[in-house]
Amino acid sequence: MKALNNVFINELGQVPLQSRPLEITERKGLGHPDTMCDNIMNQISVDLSTEYMKRFGNIYHHNMDKGLIAAGETSVKFGGGKVTKPILIVYGDRATFKVGDEDVPVNEIAEKSTKTWLKKNLRFVDPDVHVKFQSEIKPGSPALQDIFSRKKKGEFLGANDTSAAVGFAPYTEQEKLILGLEKYLNSKEYKKEHPEAGEDIKIMALRLGKKVDLTVAMAMVDRFIKSEDDYFKRKDEIYDSINTWIDDKGGFEEVKVSLNALDARGRGLDGLYLTVLGTSAEAGDSGQVGRGNNVRGVIALLRPMSSEAAAGKNPVSHVGKIYNMLCYRIADRIVDEVSGVEETYVWLLSRIGCPINEPSVVSAQVIPQKGVVMKSLEPSINEIIADEFEHLDEFCTALADGHIGLR
Repeated sequence: MKALNNVFINELGQVPLQSRPLEITERKGLGHPDTMCDNIMNQISVDLSTEYMKRFGNIYHHNMDKGLIAAGETSVKFGGGKVTKPILIVYGDRATFKVGDEDVPVNEIAEKSTKTWLKKNLRFVDPDVHVKFQSEIKPGSPALQDIFSRKKKGEFLGANDTSAAVGFAPYTEQEKLILGLEKYLNSKEYKKEHPEAGEDIKIMALRLGKKVDLTVAMAMVDRFIKSEDDYFKRKDEIYDSINTWIDDKGGFEEVKVSLNALDARGRGLDGLYLTVLGTSAEAGDSGQVGRGNNVRGVIALLRPMSSEAAAGKNPVSHVGKIYNMLCYRIADRIVDEVSGVEETYVWLLSRIGCPINEPSVVSAQVIPQKGVVMKSLEPSINEIIADEFEHLDEFCTALADGHIGLR
């Protein structure tokens, strides 16, 4: 195993986030417009990569990391309203439309990928009825496309950007709490019991010491709500189910929950969080790539975070995706495999044109457990980093086929 010569490992002189008195964390759920945008554009990249590989044996230049969901318009109504203006999804950035003399149906793939994702994940969105599509995808610049032409067998592509990324491990208890809660509320089992619960769920968590305050926003689906009284009855049932789920999770002195805090009795439809389709993308909120969760599925406001949006970038040369995801993989392995590590932050930096397996620097910042000497941890950390870069081609393949994806 070849060791990298630019690895910098140091002890981080700070208190682990889990032990700090204040923590703020957010999770934007499956049906939130920003999360929708990230997942749709990333799926397009996966499907384009599959098409390129199937037809040409290589993944060609593409970056689907510029996307917009522009909210439509609806008329909500007890018992079921209607969509009066469809949601608009705009695709941007670049792709390879032609390989040799063969055309690649980039726009058709993008639209098909989107429809498939929407049908799979949002129960009430019919992409043939409720969504319009606008493609602004163009061929890539000659310089960036040429990076793919330079690759020789057995070699790695050059990075197509100068970019830095950071990942952390482990999750805090609060991060695990809101991830688990959103997954629970958006599970198929939960939707069977509470069909009125939409997929657009956002959770903001504030921890002060061992007390947590959760603000949950959940889009309710109007076809299942008969009246204002029925809305608040169902809301109370959902509130109780959230608290029951939380009661099974230890580690906190107290967890307070606020659900749909803007609701106001006596104001009819205007005082309720009602939707036709279960997502605010139908009328209330637009979405963009990169404005939502990090690749770990949370917005951890007290941690360093990458500025790059990983979603939609190509998986073989764009370090904004590869390094963003790889940082977390390395961090996870350090915490899981190196005894004595309390918390770690892993940084990767690329230089445009340099092979992606030759980063400018790899930095592992480590908070050791009490009584552990930092020097004793370094050999194992170095070995993990070397191993990950030794198998970087396998990692990129897993990104390309979607086996490693957004959380």
